[in-house]
Amino acid sequence: MGSTLRANDASAPFKVLVVGGSYGGLAAAFNLSDLCLGGAARAAAGYEGQDGLPKENTPIHAEITLVDERDGFYHVIGSPLVFADKPYAEKAWVPYSEVPALKESPNIKTVHGSVTSVDMASKTAVIQETAPAGGATRTVSFDFIIVAAGLRRAFPVIPQSGDKAAYLAEVGPHIEAVTTAQDGVLVVGGGAVGIEMAAELKLAQPNIKVTLAHSRSRLLSSEPLPDELAEKTLEILRENGVEVLLEHRLQDTRDIEGTNAKEVTFTNGHTLRVNAVVVAISNNTPSTSFLPAEALNDEGYIKIQPNLFFPTNVPNYDSALAGGDIVQWSGIKRCGRAMHQGYLSAHNCHQRMQELTFGTPAKYQILKEVIPMIAIALGPNALAFATGGELQYGKDIAERFFNDDVGFNICWKILGMGSKAETKI
Repeated sequence: MGSTLRANDASAPFKVLVVGGSYGGLAAAFNLSDLCLGGAARAAAGYEGQDGLPKENTPIHAEITLVDERDGFYHVIGSPLVFADKPYAEKAWVPYSEVPALKESPNIKTVHGSVTSVDMASKTAVIQETAPAGGATRTVSFDFIIVAAGLRRAFPVIPQSGDKAAYLAEVGPHIEAVTTAQDGVLVVGGGAVGIEMAAELKLAQPNIKVTLAHSRSRLLSSEPLPDELAEKTLEILRENGVEVLLEHRLQDTRDIEGTNAKEVTFTNGHTLRVNAVVVAISNNTPSTSFLPAEALNDEGYIKIQPNLFFPTNVPNYDSALAGGDIVQWSGIKRCGRAMHQGYLSAHNCHQRMQELTFGTPAKYQILKEVIPMIAIALGPNALAFATGGELQYGKDIAERFFNDDVGFNICWKILGMGSKAETKI
């Protein structure tokens, strides 16, 4: 990476484009804002090995623009409870205009829209604003781009709306259907999402019969996790009152005439009468179609270097970083992984800024290989596991990893979304 010095003052700030306003993008924006304002990154205290980092930095002028298709922060990992509980659905989406840390930040602005293309040679991007935001299409230049746009997931795994009002209108009928299901609800898919959907629905609506069907002989069959974890998950689900059907592949669903019920048929011949069927299976695709092909692998994930910069064959690769679910890296995709990579992206972007401004050699944080690990919310209980460690489960694990709101307040604090008085961990 070159080290040609460039001017940096109020009239010539670094322009940083952050694509994606969820866990990774917000972590990048907030921590970079802190560093450029001359302080310590708000997330640094939460990670091992960060004690030696400076508490103060020479301020750097920067304008950070965060672009997202939603008009606010949506707590993705809370989706299983969002689709089962109206009060929680209201809490799980916070418009950016109501996030205290964004209102207080002097160097971050948000744009409600999408980045439709990026030209790394000219360091420009095309932004398409949503209709409520004006609907304009404009080309912007940037000095750095941090991509944390996440994965595209289908409804009802994730709501598809772009603003809070539409989101509440979208999830409302689903909540009504599953909470008034006299004949019960069938959740299809025994991955982490389906498991949590069944568990949270049973917790929120204990009088509703909840059945979870999975096509394989064990739960969590697509993850590199031990049988012990799958078996304990099955045990806790059943203890919580969820009926679990293994080796049941959905074949057909038909409405029963004269009722609001449905008959579900599985390929093994078993039939089931329910009022609602929730398909918790989604072919997730990375939101990277706007990026140059040389930055991506065959599946569309960004081929980051260990310092989170783009691969060296991309023009101006030392001006582009990425983190979160859309990068090609080890480990199971989790919000904690995304927030950590967002923080490292901010740190390394700031190091490059210092190198360009002051000529000081950059000291990049390096992303380590991530072992398979997972935490699963199971109503009042939870499980946690990391390869090489012991399986942990119980109410105390639920409190540690999720509190009583599927981790909303934990993530809020880690990201530093509240006012400065509220963000201390």
